[in-house]
Amino acid sequence: MAPPSVPASSAPAAVDDAARLPYTGDRSFFGQPGGLATLFFTEMWERFSYYGIRPLLVLFMTAALAQGGFGFERSEASAIVGIYAASVYLASLPGGWVADRWLGLQRSIWYGGVFIALGHLSIALSALLAHGAFFLGLVLIVIGTGLLKPNISALVGDLYPEGGARRDAGFSIFYMGINTGALIAPLITGILGERVGWHWGFGAAGVGMLFGLLTFRSRVKRTLGPLGATPSAAPDEQRRVKRWALGGTAVVFAVVLLAMFGVIRIDPVAVAAAVSLAMAVMAALYFGYIFLLAGLSSDEKKRMAVILALCLFSIVFWAAFEQAPTSLNLFARDFTDRTVFGWEMPTLWLQSANSFFVITLAPVFGALWVALAKRKLDFSSPAKFSFALVMAGVGFLVMVWASNRVIAGGGAVKVSMLWLTVSYLFQTFGELSLSPVGLSSMTKLAPRKFVGQMMGLWFLATAMGNLIAGLVGGHVNPENLQQMPELFQRTATSLFVAAAILAVLVIPIRRMMATTAK
Repeated sequence: MAPPSVPASSAPAAVDDAARLPYTGDRSFFGQPGGLATLFFTEMWERFSYYGIRPLLVLFMTAALAQGGFGFERSEASAIVGIYAASVYLASLPGGWVADRWLGLQRSIWYGGVFIALGHLSIALSALLAHGAFFLGLVLIVIGTGLLKPNISALVGDLYPEGGARRDAGFSIFYMGINTGALIAPLITGILGERVGWHWGFGAAGVGMLFGLLTFRSRVKRTLGPLGATPSAAPDEQRRVKRWALGGTAVVFAVVLLAMFGVIRIDPVAVAAAVSLAMAVMAALYFGYIFLLAGLSSDEKKRMAVILALCLFSIVFWAAFEQAPTSLNLFARDFTDRTVFGWEMPTLWLQSANSFFVITLAPVFGALWVALAKRKLDFSSPAKFSFALVMAGVGFLVMVWASNRVIAGGGAVKVSMLWLTVSYLFQTFGELSLSPVGLSSMTKLAPRKFVGQMMGLWFLATAMGNLIAGLVGGHVNPENLQQMPELFQRTATSLFVAAAILAVLVIPIRRMMATTAK
């Protein structure tokens, strides 16, 4: 069933702007457009489904067969989680292209949600079917998230054609929706997955996506109207993109089926290394195309250069931050005292700490940016990014100290939950200074016809960070304690070095952004 859409209009641009005004000028949702509420709750439930299973994956795959798991090695399971998370964000690049050139933003969001729901159903039923259904479900979620994730963010940007601090505030509120889902999800899937049965946790995450689909379907026409309803391409190009998209999807499923039936064998660690190289090459080629062959003006090329710089430094941040479902999750299971009043809480519950801090602090950061802008003291995007890298670095220094305490006790003494909690708090300071600001910057800086694709590139950077995090995230092992402080120390050092380099570049980048402001 297709989502409701608005036919393309042949009216002049001024009429089109007039048609958009009731939706962009609305202030019914805490002073923001009502369409933001639709996207807020749709994204909230989609993130519920995503964060409901992601931290569960490494625990499930490393659990012994007798405990209902796969019995994988930690490095292998962590690499799979990294590949999965990276693929989710990598799929945003073709997902943005499909939306721009074929489906439009609204239909892409709808079909993406359908794929995600089917993926969760496949994972939940893998206990009754076969292990292959588990990995098929992950692929379906990857495809669906690629269609939904970049385009729902781009649609948020469409609600604010005037740009400015109000758009930053809108993205901060939107980010609260993401983290509301991420907060609730581990609490539910953790207790079900760890205490009742792994697939009960996976199934509960899928129910969340169904709620998201119902929310979007019931509100999209009333609150979003023509925004993102039609693609920017001509009919001939739409047909060509359709053929490429369907053909690429068929190839992906062919590879998955061959792996499921044992025709080909996939080494997760080797695949993760190969994919990281492939993503770097692909990003370089794409930016080369944008700068040389896309017909951009000089000012547009300068904005694209700023986007490239922000994406590069965001990779460093996400490579640290996205160790939450792997190295930090394993640390919570193996080396953290999770006992409260004689009851041991599920490991996944600590994954909600970051989301709790985001929900609590996002309004503060949103108000801070608006207040600074009114006083003409607002930090530039690269300055906020540099601050984010420093805060994440402090968070990992905390984990260096925590892991050293574990080593001092010979691995037999578990440390307080406060260590991870404080680490997550500092990482949250960084996240709130980088992620919503990065999303907003992509929509502000990208040329109009490339908005969806620039959102895809932003998530490509996030994908590379996830992949790196997956490659290193398995190095938390009771049998090799010394790896832990070394891993956390290297992570902190990388963050501080990147922050220093970006701090040096703040002034030239800010000047470039000022001369190309829309």
